[in-house]
Amino acid sequence: MANIEKRQRDGRTSYRVRYRTPAGVQRSKTFARRSDAERFRATVESAKNAGTYIDPARARLTVGEWAERWLSGQAHLKPSSYERSAGIIRAYVVPTWGQVRLSEVSHADVQAWVTTLSATRSPSTVRKIHRTLSLILDLAVRDGRLGRNVAEKINLPRPVRKEQRHLTISQVEQLARECGYPSNVSKHRSYAERAHEPYRLAVLFLAYTGVRFGEMAALRAGRIDLLRRRAVIAESVTVVQGRGLVWGTPKTHQRREVPLPRFLVEQLAPHLARQAPDDLVFTGVRRGSPLRAAIFRRGHFDAAATAIGIPGLHPHELRHTAASLAIAAGADVKVVQQMLGHASATMTMDTYGHLFDNRLDEVADALDRARAQTEADEDLWTTTAEEDHIVCPGVSPAVPEGEVTDLAEYRSTRISAGQPGSEGGTPGRIRTYASASGGRHSIP
Repeated sequence: MANIEKRQRDGRTSYRVRYRTPAGVQRSKTFARRSDAERFRATVESAKNAGTYIDPARARLTVGEWAERWLSGQAHLKPSSYERSAGIIRAYVVPTWGQVRLSEVSHADVQAWVTTLSATRSPSTVRKIHRTLSLILDLAVRDGRLGRNVAEKINLPRPVRKEQRHLTISQVEQLARECGYPSNVSKHRSYAERAHEPYRLAVLFLAYTGVRFGEMAALRAGRIDLLRRRAVIAESVTVVQGRGLVWGTPKTHQRREVPLPRFLVEQLAPHLARQAPDDLVFTGVRRGSPLRAAIFRRGHFDAAATAIGIPGLHPHELRHTAASLAIAAGADVKVVQQMLGHASATMTMDTYGHLFDNRLDEVADALDRARAQTEADEDLWTTTAEEDHIVCPGVSPAVPEGEVTDLAEYRSTRISAGQPGSEGGTPGRIRTYASASGGRHSIP
């Protein structure tokens, strides 16, 4: 139980609260007024009883020290994601919060920091920076160093969704040709480097399969099945600062298959015939090394995009192009999700849902056709029923057409001939038939 001790020193009165933490460590805090001391004592005892007590000594670590500890626990991240988080800590978190104790970080200070960043950084960048700080403080809460995460409920800038750029099939073909066989070649390039067929195939592969650039660069010849027209995406290669090329699994850590159009299979076949199963399908101009996005853009892609009138095009936009072409061809959201390797269909709809709006007319037209067919069927039944002659699609008529003109005469003829009278399943009666009003009736 905490106690309050009254103290006199240099003519001043103070009140010291002595208490023990749940771990048994003795702590004390001094106040100038007794009411403040009593309030603190009640707060400490209440928190201890509720199991929510936070030892102030555990929050004396600086944010910079705690950020290093948080980062050391992110071994589950892919190398590129880990380096991205480390870069945010180095560039944004440490310069502002590195020397600030965890207990001294306030909600208002975090809000002011985010507002300042918003003036010079894009909304998406600010959100990533804030999320990193929030994750660092959240670990401190779970570790019992903070009572709450003061980075929560911060007013963040609204993300601005950039308008996606989708290439037409004609533009894809032009871009691929310019990448593989440039119309304007630098005189400083050797003749062997001026034309490179794998670059043309790489553009086509990206635009018609929707794989990520790193997945395309890591694709090996043995993972393409030309007969089944499938490519297995099982690896990805990424350039990580300070580490060079890093090989790993795809973004979702799952293998997947992507379909290959027949024309692409035909164009890949001669190229794959010269490769061993472990060879990379798409390689750089020099030494057959894996394609690097930055070098690919600087060497061929940017110039090709400018040549066809689309300056500033990024290879990732070929992934958007693949999605738009697949949706235009009739692919549903689950097929597009599998092709692109999204973790869920929700993510696919969030990114490309607006492209499905263009197919609303197709739904309306299909409903029109269905209703028209139903009306036609009903008109047929009504017309034939009025004539006492029922026609069922796919069923031979019971009364031969063209042979009977009077139904009553046909009945009496069959009965007088001594034919069985239970054709409809009812003894002593002629077969049953359906009337225009519905139901089954027997002819006596």
